[in-house]
Amino acid sequence: MKEGARIAAAIELLTTLNEAWVKGERAPADAVLAQYFRGRRYIGAKDRGAIAELVYYILRHGATLEWWLEKTHPKGGPRGIVILALVFFKQAHIGQFAEWFDGSDYCPAPLTEEERTMIALYAGKELIHGNVPEPARLNYPDWMGGRLHDLFGEKLYLAMEAMNHEAPVDIRVNTLKASRQQVLDALAAEGFVVAATHYAPHGIRLTKRGALFATQAFRDGWFEMQDEGSQLVASLVEAGAKQKVIDFCAGAGGKTLAIAATMSNKGRILAWDVSDARLSQLPKRLTRAGVDNVQARTLTSESDPFIKRHKESADWVLLDVPCTGTGTWRRNPDLKWRTEEKDLAEMTAIQQRILESAARLVKPGGRLIYATCSLFEEENEGRIEAFLSAQGGFTIEPVTRPNIPMTAVSGGFLRLFPHQHDTDGFFAAVLKKK
Repeated sequence: MKEGARIAAAIELLTTLNEAWVKGERAPADAVLAQYFRGRRYIGAKDRGAIAELVYYILRHGATLEWWLEKTHPKGGPRGIVILALVFFKQAHIGQFAEWFDGSDYCPAPLTEEERTMIALYAGKELIHGNVPEPARLNYPDWMGGRLHDLFGEKLYLAMEAMNHEAPVDIRVNTLKASRQQVLDALAAEGFVVAATHYAPHGIRLTKRGALFATQAFRDGWFEMQDEGSQLVASLVEAGAKQKVIDFCAGAGGKTLAIAATMSNKGRILAWDVSDARLSQLPKRLTRAGVDNVQARTLTSESDPFIKRHKESADWVLLDVPCTGTGTWRRNPDLKWRTEEKDLAEMTAIQQRILESAARLVKPGGRLIYATCSLFEEENEGRIEAFLSAQGGFTIEPVTRPNIPMTAVSGGFLRLFPHQHDTDGFFAAVLKKK
């Protein structure tokens, strides 16, 4: 595939994303890219990687690129943004542009005079300089500024810089089938550069991406993909082999699988979610992992009448609730641009309903773990405060685990940040029922 064709594909993808977001559709970038490539099987793996790299660079630095574009070519649209990305990211010169934008089959149309002027003006310049306003320089929406300043204070620059880098690749060893050392050795033998994670006792980090799903270790169920922060949240569920756990918002089951391994595939785990599409991925993962103590069920809503059947029966209830996902910007940078302030209010309402419904499931002496991958206080401490004020019978149990650093504990809650712990951003609270 010619470089010009790759560039044309990136322009087409950004146009599709912009059109969807303008309409108010919450189309995730990774899903749009996956659908685009599925419809174009002729695009090889190397080309897909190059196209995705350019698109994700633009999503990470979108506000800065928009600021530059507005100064010289305000009607440039996705094509103008891609041209600027090639100038700043690839340090492309005018001769390369003439080769790439030649109007031939599958390549972009030739440059306009306005585009040529823009390239000449910005060639050799740094993407960031002192005149760029803070939201554009740090790449966050204007409406989030106050909240981010309150949260990070003088560390805001470090925090935003860390969240603008690509997330590492972490996996969790399935201890039902292998030890961490076995998996480290197996992946190293296949040419992967791997190391044990800092905090998660069963985690492994890759220093370079690779075809993990093609490895024999993966096919044998020795590991699952899971961010180290997500592994630490799952480790808060310290269920015994004879206990009952309800994973109320199980999704595709990443934390369910981690808990099953902790329980040595004994006891009972109920994995619930309102999304049948997400939950439908779990059976195959359970089979590969050798797990048979999990029962999955799709709920109609957070107040499904079925929930009452399990009232006060669970030793542990895990709520990894839907949220704005602000802690996952390293791997989902598009969330910054498709999340609006009204979405935050909608999320907190959903989170409160889930908390109130799931609280019925906890037996006396049992524990409820509330978790988000959000940075915002409204979705985290604010939800716990509101819940405890409205519903008695629970107390905060401070997070104390040998593998969790003190820097990740604030006010008794788990607080993980990319710039401090090199994980996704997570919040978790452990509540004990009296």
